[in-house]
Amino acid sequence: MIRINLLPHREEKRRARQLQFIALSAIAVMLGALIVGFVHVAISSQISYQERRNVYLKQEISVLDKQIEEIKKLREQTQSLLARKNVVENLQSTRSDVVHLLDQMLRILPDGVYLKTVKQAGDKISMVGYAQSNARISTLMRSIDDSPWLDSPVLVEIHAANVGGSRVSEFSLNFNLTKSAAPKEIAPIKAGGKG
Repeated sequence: MIRINLLPHREEKRRARQLQFIALSAIAVMLGALIVGFVHVAISSQISYQERRNVYLKQEISVLDKQIEEIKKLREQTQSLLARKNVVENLQSTRSDVVHLLDQMLRILPDGVYLKTVKQAGDKISMVGYAQSNARISTLMRSIDDSPWLDSPVLVEIHAANVGGSRVSEFSLNFNLTKSAAPKEIAPIKAGGKG
């Protein structure tokens, strides 16, 4: 016997396909939402981790900035102390120079020469004074040249002046103060007899 199916089989197949499509679409949407959620969580965790690292780095940078400021202050203090030390050492090394200068001036100043001013700038000495004659100024210059503590006398200016009603020569003289005063060599005396 022949069977004839009078039921609407095509509509049932279509309905089944629609249900299958809806189910697969729902599964795809859920998988898509799950993947998007997972990616969002992963990116958010990386962003928060990076933000924590940035905050940590900023804190460390501020600590290092404070240390750099302290180092700069210490370097400035060190430079200041070194400058003070150099000044003290310089004063210590030149402290006896004035004594030697005044001692030599007392020894070499000839009679008839009077000093008006004596100025020192480092090793350079500038002197202004009066002399009764030009010969006395020449004697002073030779004495400066022969002195173990003084050298290089240079006569800057000389001119006539009236001081206290008498006519004198006003002079300006420059010379140097030497640091190491080695005594001038004296020729040794030889014995005349045979030995």
